[in-house]
Amino acid sequence: MKYAKAKTTADILQKIESIEKEVKDLKLCVLKDLSPSGKKVISLKGILKGVTITDQDIAAAKKNLFSSVKL
Repeated sequence: MKYAKAKTTADILQKIESIEKEVKDLKLCVLKDLSPSGKKVISLKGILKGVTITDQDIAAAKKNLFSSVKL
């Protein structure tokens, strides 16, 4: 980008303030995009109530999960 040459210190300060405002506006836009959308979070708490998970179950799950990974 090519900017017009600033003539005075006041012009430079005004340009800096303008850039700071643009950065602040950009930050606000990014934060709005990152904020939760208001959708309800579904809790899975209690979904496995009464289920017993054994070491064999965990080993089988790991085997299935990492079967395609080559180390």
